[in-house]
Order: sequence, then structure tokens, then C-alpha cells
Amino acid sequence: MVDAVLYFEGDAGGRYRIIRAVKNRFGAVNEISVFAMGETGLQQVDNPSAIFLSNQAKPSPGSMVMVTREATRPLMVEVQALVDQAGGNPKRVSVGLEQNRLALQLAVLHKHGGVATHDQDVFVNVVGGIKVNETASDLVVMLAIMSSLRDRVIPNDWIAFGEVGLTGEVRPVYNAIERLSEAQKHGFKVAIIPKGNLPKKAPKGLKIVPVEYLYQALQYMAENT
Repeated sequence: MVDAVLYFEGDAGGRYRIIRAVKNRFGAVNEISVFAMGETGLQQVDNPSAIFLSNQAKPSPGSMVMVTREATRPLMVEVQALVDQAGGNPKRVSVGLEQNRLALQLAVLHKHGGVATHDQDVFVNVVGGIKVNETASDLVVMLAIMSSLRDRVIPNDWIAFGEVGLTGEVRPVYNAIERLSEAQKHGFKVAIIPKGNLPKKAPKGLKIVPVEYLYQALQYMAENT
């Protein structure tokens, strides 16, 4: 019997480490704290969102940012997709995301977005070694895949989140206001979100693009990139 169980996560060769509370008798579970290895040892990172975002001055096709939730904390993470011509049986590989969820997303993208990847290798990665387990990642993963496949660059001040159902509808997710506030705090200008999460008043400087169906998000990306 224990009062708390903490997991120390991170790649062996990476600079960052995440302490995750798996069991906590005196507080919330799944809370995380991010540390970076410095000259004097591990030091806490005050703004974890910043380390999971790309430092590229020029954005590349296949990259987009989402706001995920780690327990009570909104966290900005970059999702990268690489779609390439398959040399044999198409590969589907996801790092930091559920593997089976990727197969479902590709099927919905084909059926309701008209985007076929049956002859393409598809690789999806969450930057920084973070693991995203929520379905709110559906929309950003599909937009990143589309970006890589069509070689279209998504502006680096765009974010997206939303669950995409099997019929192509974009469903609302919880804590949308906190996600949008986190995006606004980091200087993002456009947020593609479920229509059901449309706030009464958008955060200052953040343009909200509400969508009900996947094809609407794909169409907006095609017309503005």
C-alpha cells in the first residue's frame, strides 16, 4: 500500500523528463511536471508548452499544433505527419498517439474528406515525447496528414482540436475555453474548433473557425494555405 506513485518518463537521450502522478492519495492523478537537465541537474520548466513547439522559423508541410490536456493543465503540443509513396505494403506508424486510432482517422479521412492514403506510408509523431490519449487530437492529426499529402504549409500560428466521428462530424471536447486561452497566451491567431465549442466571446486576437464536419475544416485549410 502506497500514498503516491510517480513515473519518471522521457527518452534516454533526451533533455526533458516528465514526472507523472499515477496514484496520489492527497491530490489529482495524471498531473505532470516537466524538468530539463541542466549543468546543475534537473530543473523545473515553468512553461512546458514552449518546449513541445517547433523552433523552426519557417513552418513545414505536415506540422500543426493542438492544445491537449494533461490532468488540469492545458498543454500545447506539435503534431507532425509524414505521408510518402509506399514501396510495398503501406505502413501506419504513430508515436505518442494510439496506433489503432490512426487507422480509424485515415478511414474517416478517405470516406468523408475524399483523401485516399491506401498507397501511402503514413507516419505521425507528437514532438517532445509526450503521449496524447484524448480523442481531441483527431482533427489536428487529419489536418497534418492532409498538409503533408498535398504539400501545403499550415501557418505556425494556427491550432486545432476536436473529436471526429465515424460519420465525419466534428464533436466538441471538454475544457475548450481553457484550451483557447492557452493558445491566445502563446500568440496563436487562428483556432479551428468544433462548432459545439464556439465561445460566446473569443479571446482577444484569436480568430475562431467553427466547423461541424471534417470537410469544412479541410476546405478552410485548402482555401487559406
